[in-house]
Amino acid sequence: MIDTVRHDIVEGHPKEFALATTADEVLAARQQGKIAALMGIEGGHAIEDSLRLLRDFYTLGVRYMTLTHFNTNNWADSQGDIDDPKIAHHNGLTPFGKDVVREMNRIGMMVDISHTADKTFVDALAVSTAPVIASHSSCRALSGHTRNLTDEMLRQLAAKGGVANISFGCDFLSDRYYKAEKPLEAGMRAQYMKLMEIKDPAERAEKIKALQAEMAAKLPPATLADAVAHIDHAVQIAGIDHVGIGTDFDGVGCVPVGLDSYAKFPNLTRALLEKGYTAEEIKKIYGANMLRVMREVEAQAKTLQARK
Repeated sequence: MIDTVRHDIVEGHPKEFALATTADEVLAARQQGKIAALMGIEGGHAIEDSLRLLRDFYTLGVRYMTLTHFNTNNWADSQGDIDDPKIAHHNGLTPFGKDVVREMNRIGMMVDISHTADKTFVDALAVSTAPVIASHSSCRALSGHTRNLTDEMLRQLAAKGGVANISFGCDFLSDRYYKAEKPLEAGMRAQYMKLMEIKDPAERAEKIKALQAEMAAKLPPATLADAVAHIDHAVQIAGIDHVGIGTDFDGVGCVPVGLDSYAKFPNLTRALLEKGYTAEEIKKIYGANMLRVMREVEAQAKTLQARK
């Protein structure tokens, strides 16, 4: 996938795309009328317990890593299986897991705590000397999904200088959807994982789309208003400088009515303006806050690398 981004997309379409590994490169791409292509890794198991491999991914252009995905790995607990008694957990980060966070700080890779267990979140914030992000997490006060952030977590993330990027998955936005989905979730996930084994991409995509439609027919979807409510709540708790957009359009089975693709972002902009947000505040939410975090992570890496 890294090769696809670097070679097939960026090198194959140089007039449309530019690889961006710093905040300045993001802005330069925009000034040239190009799409800035950035890369992250979702799930720390990808480094195979190797700081060397973590550094290799950085060299290839990866600039953030989610410490866990749905699975607990050998050094960090995940929210996805934290209640599974068959999984060996670590009570957050292991000593090696803390070394991973320190090395991410040193090389300039953003630490992402979406998908992590609550204790992993606490440990990551305690260890990191740079701001930490939640790449796609919403507010637990509005939807009880344990992938979301509590108000206290939002405050702690903000105190660290980080950004909570709101996810648009229906279960993250709507407590009604989340509670209705929960009894169906295990069965649907098993079906989804089976479909992922289909080798033909077109057939796989078609059947996944049909499964998503089946799920949507059984559940009341979230709405644009739900997304606005989560953004507004996060701003009220964490502050305007600590909220962003996580979407997760490619990773969820249900997206909000009125905000089901990037083409619908004018709807969100209009709703935020009507809510009383200024153009400058919306600019922060839409990316300026994340660019600020990137710069702070870059600066901290230079500081750490200058030490003996």
